[in-house]
Amino acid sequence: MKKKPITVAAEKKLLPVETDVNRLMTYVCGTNLYKEGEDVKIKSDSEYPSWLWTIRTGPAPSLEELDPNTKQYWRKLRLLGLKRNNKRQKTRKF
Repeated sequence: MKKKPITVAAEKKLLPVETDVNRLMTYVCGTNLYKEGEDVKIKSDSEYPSWLWTIRTGPAPSLEELDPNTKQYWRKLRLLGLKRNNKRQKTRKF
């Protein structure tokens, strides 16, 4: 008879959560990876590059919004085609 391997459940590790409002407004909490040191301090908006404020943070652009002369357009078109084919294959009978 084979013995079943004994599995031990790993204990869930609770991470500390910063609740101090002033610290959350002045530091990027969680950026310090070392035991010593301090989190990165938030600077004023004028100290960051201008392109940072134009980054798209919402949903990805639709196919109609993209220029057909870009690689991004063709990658999106290929991805949509793959999704359509996979969906069609799922509904197909054997």
